[in-house]
Amino acid sequence: MSEKEISVRLELKNESVKEQFERIISSVGGYSFRDSGRNSYCDLLIMDIGMTVNGEFELVRSLKDSGAVREVFLTSANTQSEVLIDALRSGAKEFFTLPLNEREIISSLLRFRDQIRHVPAIQDRVKRGKIINVIGSKGGVGTTTVAVNLAASLNELKEVDSVAVMDMNLIFGEVPLFLDVKTAFNWGEIAKNISRVDSTYLMSCLARHPSGVCILPSPTDINGKNNATPDIIAQLMDIMRKEFDFVVIDNGQSLNSISQKVLELSDMVFVVSILSLPCLINVKRLMETFWNLGYPGEERVRIVMNRFVKNSVLSLKEAEEVLKREISWFIPNDYNTTMSAINQGKMISSIGNKTEISRNINKLALSLIDRDEKKKEKRSLFGLKSRR
Repeated sequence: MSEKEISVRLELKNESVKEQFERIISSVGGYSFRDSGRNSYCDLLIMDIGMTVNGEFELVRSLKDSGAVREVFLTSANTQSEVLIDALRSGAKEFFTLPLNEREIISSLLRFRDQIRHVPAIQDRVKRGKIINVIGSKGGVGTTTVAVNLAASLNELKEVDSVAVMDMNLIFGEVPLFLDVKTAFNWGEIAKNISRVDSTYLMSCLARHPSGVCILPSPTDINGKNNATPDIIAQLMDIMRKEFDFVVIDNGQSLNSISQKVLELSDMVFVVSILSLPCLINVKRLMETFWNLGYPGEERVRIVMNRFVKNSVLSLKEAEEVLKREISWFIPNDYNTTMSAINQGKMISSIGNKTEISRNINKLALSLIDRDEKKKEKRSLFGLKSRR
């Protein structure tokens, strides 16, 4: 079949009913099955609801509104008319009562297949941005500086339409302070209302820096309480991916359950360090933690050496021997420019766009753009390093 197959996911508790659907769908043709429980996009979700409806309709609305699925078919043994009406109001395309009517299901599947092949796929229209996670080897290495200025550099690229910075540094998050931006909301408050979060709601909660970068700060309550769970953060990340080309995370130094979920979802992780033995040992421990967790994969992790000085007491060779891996990027030390930017609440590029540090961060941003020429990494000092 030349046409692209339609992805379908079955979330059915009754194994007998699930087997019936699998047989019927296979007989129709043109459909491919997605694993149950996956969070990725699917064209059709078929799920069941019990005799006592408990949040299923709200879930259907949420999935449809977020663009996670194109259509939803429901099935249930509950034949009460109000249940059917509520199912259709929630956005479900079809409702099948038990026991299943095979002819009715085949007719619906054929109708949906014909319809979807004449409309551009949702996943082709929905933005799928990248999550760039910036995590520090210890406090004071410049994690926030790297995160906010990387975001600004990404936002200046012609290939990029939109960038957001999300502060995951609980209690001590400093992104708004670094950028001199007043914020009314944080992601902890959004987590309370995750079921109603859509594009409009999300964008109304974000602050915007004059550079165009959007900002989502962390909760700042001293007790550290927030309503987020790893699952809620995953939902929020998915919505932000659809709104922005890049979501840059200032992850601070924490590795709690929430930041681990962000780590798992990240497309690239930059571990920020400086050339000091304590920092390098922490980087090594972080790497070991990543491998023990099983994520992120080694190919998604880059070590960024901040405040780099060529004639440092600790040489690059010695640093890489400690880490047992290469350092991917070097950001030169420029105390005056960096502190001037922080104290004025500005990006480094607006303070000194011709400085070595500004050009270097711009190159780091450019390295994240998917281009054919980027497949052959060239490394140079104050950029990707080359060996002679």
